Amino acid sequence: MIWVLVVKLLRDIRVALGVVMLLLFAFQLLWAKVTQRIVGEVLAQLHALGLPIAALRQILFNQSGKVLQTLMGGENISIERAQDLLSIAYVHPLTQTILCIWAVGRAAGAIAGEIDRGTMELLMAQPIRRGQAMLAHIAVDLVVIPLLAAAMIFGTFVGIHAVDLTDPDTPALYVDFWRFVPGLTSVVALVFSVSGLTMMVSAFGRQRGKVLGVAVLVVLVQFLVNVIGQLWSPMEPLRPFTVFYYYQPQQIILRDEGRISLESWRQIATLLAVGAVGYGIGTWHFCRRDLPAPL
Repeated sequence: MIWVLVVKLLRDIRVALGVVMLLLFAFQLLWAKVTQRIVGEVLAQLHALGLPIAALRQILFNQSGKVLQTLMGGENISIERAQDLLSIAYVHPLTQTILCIWAVGRAAGAIAGEIDRGTMELLMAQPIRRGQAMLAHIAVDLVVIPLLAAAMIFGTFVGIHAVDLTDPDTPALYVDFWRFVPGLTSVVALVFSVSGLTMMVSAFGRQRGKVLGVAVLVVLVQFLVNVIGQLWSPMEPLRPFTVFYYYQPQQIILRDEGRISLESWRQIATLLAVGAVGYGIGTWHFCRRDLPAPL
């Protein structure tokens, strides 16, 4: 019965999943073109005019420009290298927004959404336990989240070859695709952590709208705390309490050179643990709570 429920859940989200995968693919493809345009044309023209890259970096990232530098991944990003610029697409606010919207939206409707629509009673009338219902949602995540990551890496692959970033004889314009693949582990871990946290909130709620509001607020506050903490030292100690602090695909792609270091494994494990705890608490409460009649 549980596999019947998994298939039903996957069928319900197939259209939304397709749209999100297309958005992730398209953005990675677009960013490859942006990378080629900046490194291969804009910076080359500036260099021909005698403007040093160091001077350009000072102009772009001075004062208020530090916010831009933070969103790009920090001080270690070299704008004159295509590998570095392309990795920005994995930490870009738009990419994180799409991933988090998917995780929050799907998990918010898992429990509270079913109660809100009045379909939870029908589901519980079937020969399936509450714990099995939660297990079905975990199984859906195990199928769907890798598909989202696959859409991103496929967009990167197509983009690299479409704009010709494959010539090792021109190091500035060369991108090693295989260094991006291990970075997907961080992507998967982030989506699972946000999904688990939202599932916990959903298990305590009964209206999908309220659960969405709470989950979006929690995720947004964590994102802002992580960004502001990189710019303002008094808020720096709060960053480890956010999931985005542990989301470091750029570190795997660039510093780890495609090999996941022990530090990166700890960050990934933390995100997975957050998601697992969220699912665990959500399952515990859902199995104990009374299911209210639909409004």
